[in-house]
Amino acid sequence: MQVTSLAASDRLPGQYWQWRGHSIYYVKAGERQPEKPPLLLVHGFGASTAHWRKNIAKLKQDFQVWAIDLLGFGRSAKPNLVYSSNLWRDQLYDFITEVIEQPAVLTGNSLGGYVALCVAAQCPEAAVGLILINSAGPFTDSDISAKNNSGQRRWSKLSRSLLLQPWASYLLFQYVRRRGTIRKTLEKVYLDRSAVTEQLIEEIYRPSCDKGAAQVFASVFKTRQGEKVDVLLKQLKCPLLMLWGEGDPWINARERGAKFRQYYPSLTEYYLKAGHCPHDEIPQQVNSLISSWVLSVSDQNP
Repeated sequence: MQVTSLAASDRLPGQYWQWRGHSIYYVKAGERQPEKPPLLLVHGFGASTAHWRKNIAKLKQDFQVWAIDLLGFGRSAKPNLVYSSNLWRDQLYDFITEVIEQPAVLTGNSLGGYVALCVAAQCPEAAVGLILINSAGPFTDSDISAKNNSGQRRWSKLSRSLLLQPWASYLLFQYVRRRGTIRKTLEKVYLDRSAVTEQLIEEIYRPSCDKGAAQVFASVFKTRQGEKVDVLLKQLKCPLLMLWGEGDPWINARERGAKFRQYYPSLTEYYLKAGHCPHDEIPQQVNSLISSWVLSVSDQNP
């Protein structure tokens, strides 16, 4: 697979890697450290490598840092495919083995956290550690609860059947990609609204203008859920750090954190005064926690 350089004017100039015939954008910063593992940063739904700019700037001082745009997002290609956690898992695994060329500490936010968990659990040779930041993903008991709630089940089926209609998913995509909608959404999920900058909004808006972006959005509603988080945690062998923004309106951080502890008691966790994206909202605190934890894990496993 071919790697080519990209002359970029962004603060995070990156490169393109050819994977399964598709261009994948990534950023590399810092020098390889013989006694420290590299970090691979994986963004959430609708975001990109740019969402890690505040983290890369600091973490590259101590580690070699990589960030990647998942297929269908950011500057990566947006082909008309069936998008799934398995597809993104394979993308990350191949990137680690072929480009980074050594096991990494996977760090993911939201959807990126779930995909990173899939890699660490199902491809253990690629991961020496896992950091999840307000991670997404279904638990088995959540599905059971939903099935027992007939009203919730009917509403879920109705919503899904509606969004499977091309016209409905297209109209929804056109609405959510508007700069004004992006701002309102971010202001709901960030405790510190001053962190919602025009640059951040533009970083999310710009990829939505790419050819194929609407089809990627629609594919998400057509794809079945991936493996359950509890099943993945039972397969996981590497150290796990959980960072939770307690002000996240999309999840109950304490309740969800308890579920992770139930299936992986040896994890380390911190609850932070932030929303859904603590790494971008309170980067100094998150960077410090990541650095300290990775160094401690490295000392334990030289």
